[in-house]
Amino acid sequence: MTLTQLEIFSQVAELRGFTLAAHQLGISQSAVSHAMKLLEQELGVELLRRHQSQVELSDIGEQLLLRARAMLGLANTMRQEAADARGMKRGTLRIGSFGPTSSIKLLPNILQHYRQAHPGIEVHIDEGPDRQVVQWLEERRIDIGFVVLPEERFDTFALIEDQMVALLPAAHPLATRSELSLKALCADPFILTEAGSSELVSRLFNAARLQPNIRYRCSQLLSTLETVSRGDAITVIAEGSLPDSPHPGYVKIPLSPAVKRQVGLAVLDQRQASPAALAFIELASRLNPQ
Repeated sequence: MTLTQLEIFSQVAELRGFTLAAHQLGISQSAVSHAMKLLEQELGVELLRRHQSQVELSDIGEQLLLRARAMLGLANTMRQEAADARGMKRGTLRIGSFGPTSSIKLLPNILQHYRQAHPGIEVHIDEGPDRQVVQWLEERRIDIGFVVLPEERFDTFALIEDQMVALLPAAHPLATRSELSLKALCADPFILTEAGSSELVSRLFNAARLQPNIRYRCSQLLSTLETVSRGDAITVIAEGSLPDSPHPGYVKIPLSPAVKRQVGLAVLDQRQASPAALAFIELASRLNPQ
């Protein structure tokens, strides 16, 4: 069993295909097939079920994929520690990011300084909803992720704090209020955006034993803002995810009682984090002091 075989296994499982994995890894499809055949022969189990257009993991394949990613993560940490001894001249850092708060307002500035300090580190960024970033961390698909705190499953580092606000069409009858309760937001059609803190919004209403009138679900914040601006729905959203320039089509109103939100970085285990990840955390914390 080699790390190359495990990397191929991980890519085939993620992309659900030999051709896509070969393209991603820059090798031939026959090399991918050969590596998987040898790995399955050595382990004595079927890791993948082949179909005409794609492949899927067997039950034991699902289980061993987690082990493979853990081993690849540790191997990457070893490479990073060796690179650290050489001044971090080479290495890879995989980052998970969600929504405008991290992808637009936090990450660009951190990356600019990080590249200046460590130009040899290759940075890969995956973007998805906040709950998907958490899943990527658990599956070891990323080294570090932006998350909504608290997250007790991980070692975390707070970066910024903002507040949750109600977002209403500018012509809404409640648009002139100085603050709004969650109860006041349950009658109108509600839009839930999957781009950012959708889990937090759901928890807020559940904790208050309230049920918003969810009529829309959007994967992108821009779609949410457009829907509210048209007057089709209202929502609750993190203030930090909104554009800096005010929009004439909607107004933001603080919640009563106020609801704070913290965004930070998370790693699966700080003791096993690579030097590249630890350097990113240190720089991000310095640029965004609490």
